[in-house]
Amino acid sequence: RGTDGGAVMAAGLVLLTLGALLCALGGASAAGPKISTSPETEHGNEGDAIELICKCNGYPPVTKWTWFKMADQGPQPILNGTDGRLFISSNDSRTVLRIIPLNLEKDPGNYVCNATNQLGEGSAVVNLRVRSRLAALWPFLGIVAEVLVLVTVIFIYEKRRKPSEIPDDDDGGSAPLKGNTANNKDKNVRQRNAN
Repeated sequence: RGTDGGAVMAAGLVLLTLGALLCALGGASAAGPKISTSPETEHGNEGDAIELICKCNGYPPVTKWTWFKMADQGPQPILNGTDGRLFISSNDSRTVLRIIPLNLEKDPGNYVCNATNQLGEGSAVVNLRVRSRLAALWPFLGIVAEVLVLVTVIFIYEKRRKPSEIPDDDDGGSAPLKGNTANNKDKNVRQRNAN
């Protein structure tokens, strides 16, 4: 029994090693790590914290992760603690770039995570979009302005309307008027029937 268990374990180890080698080689050709991001575009609000994540679930494991921000001058390397706001944490299967707090002026753009293993390099791009804290306020202010303009136009129209355009029987749905009464000295005064 001891030798059979050892033979099965050795055969399993050979199969595991062979499977890892085939996975690493991608069949017949060698290639660097395949990097994935999820999502490819991140949205954040100014002043909040955000995490940009890259993953590699392959063999051999990643030995080195690096982050870059794409700029007009080319890729700018990001080091852990840059500006006291950018922090990187990595292991052999993923890397996280944490930005605290987001800056509307500096942070939007494309970030590249680069992974290196024994077979080569691979990279992926994450697009970061930063919204102003006041972004939700602008649609509300637009609606308020539209309502104010509409009310002003209606008010001006009603004020400029000629008295001849107002119907004489425009009593707003009131009850029929009383006939002549002894106390009614002015004929232009309307009174309601008590009935």
